[in-house]
Amino acid sequence: MSVVIVGGNECMVREYKELCKEYKCKAKVYPKMSGGMKNIGTPDLLVLFTSTVSHKMVRCALNEAKGQNVRIARSHTSSMSALKSILEEHTAGG
Repeated sequence: MSVVIVGGNECMVREYKELCKEYKCKAKVYPKMSGGMKNIGTPDLLVLFTSTVSHKMVRCALNEAKGQNVRIARSHTSSMSALKSILEEHTAGG
């Protein structure tokens, strides 16, 4: 399963990826706007950490996911426990 995480803390990128690996997921993490986010691909799950992201970045990510069969999970907090609960809900449980 592939996961794209939009937002979050830059210093937590490695931890986000390691947690996704525990749930047998490949992760791309975009903690800030980079190049218009045209390369998010076709993930199975799009995670939006809404408290650390601009509205423009959310719209850009949602436009990239539009028309594809992508599940979208939004979380106001960008903590590891928030990501863990999202992964528990959307995967087979690790």
